[in-house]
Amino acid sequence: MDIIQAIILGLIQGLTEFVPISSTAHLTIAGQVMDLIDPAQPEKWTSFMAVIQLGTLVAVLIYFSREIKTVPISFFKENFISNRKPISKQSDNSRLGWLIIFGSLPIFAFGLLLKKIIEGSLTKDLSVIAGSLIVVAIIMYIAEKVAMRNKDMKQITIKDSIIIGLSQCLALIPGSSRSGTTITAGLFLGLKRDTAAKFSFLMSIPAIFASGVYQFYKSLENINSNDILVLSIATIVAGISGYAAIAFLIRYLKTRTMNIFVVYRVVLGILLFVLLFKGIL
Repeated sequence: MDIIQAIILGLIQGLTEFVPISSTAHLTIAGQVMDLIDPAQPEKWTSFMAVIQLGTLVAVLIYFSREIKTVPISFFKENFISNRKPISKQSDNSRLGWLIIFGSLPIFAFGLLLKKIIEGSLTKDLSVIAGSLIVVAIIMYIAEKVAMRNKDMKQITIKDSIIIGLSQCLALIPGSSRSGTTITAGLFLGLKRDTAAKFSFLMSIPAIFASGVYQFYKSLENINSNDILVLSIATIVAGISGYAAIAFLIRYLKTRTMNIFVVYRVVLGILLFVLLFKGIL
C-alpha cells in the first residue's frame, strides 16, 4: 500500500463510518479494486480497517468533547463517590453513561464469539456485502415510514439502549453499517433522527476503541516502518473526514429523512451484484 492509497482509504473510512452506507463495504470494495486484500490472509485487512477506525474514534471524541468530559465525571461521582441513587434518579449525564455501558455489552459478547468469522474471508465477500446493503436499506426505509420520532436523549431507557446495542451487532455483517443499524433501531424505538444519530455515535466509542486497540496490538509483530507510515496517514485522514461526516449527518437528519442513503445503498448493492455476475469484481 502506498501513501496515495492510504489517503484514499482514510477518506473512505472517515466519510462512510458515520453516514449509514457502511464503511466496511466501501473499504472492502476499494481494497478489492486496488488489489490490497490477500485472500490467504484476510485477517490483515480486518486489522487495517479496525486500526484506522481509531481515527474516526478521535473524531467522535472531539465532536462530543463536552459529553466526553461531563459524562464520566457524573457517572463516577454518582455511582462510586456520593450516595448512590437508582439509575432512573441519576442525572442525565450519569444515565447516559449507563446507557452507553448497557448498549455496548452485546457487541463485546458477539464480537468475542464471532471473532474468527469476523477476521475470515466471509466478511470480505462482496456478494454478502451487496446483499446486506440492500436488506438494511429496506429496513431503513420501513423505519422512516413507521417511526414516531418523538423521543430525545433524556427519554432513552436502558431497554432502548440494549435493543440499539443488539442492532449494533448486525454491523458485524459486512455491508450493514454500524450507524445504519443503530440509527434505524433508534427510529423504530421512537427517537428523533438526530437523537438516534448522536446516541449511535456515542455508543460506538467503546466498540471502536476496543477493536482498534486489539487489532493494532495484534499487528505489531508483523508491522514494518512502511506499514506504520500508511496506517498513520490513513488514520489521520479518517479522523479529519470523520469529523466532517459527523457534523454533516447530525445537521442533515434534523430536517431530512434517510431516504437518500436508502436509495444509494440499493443502487450500490445492485451494481455490485451486476459486476460480480459479469465477473468484473
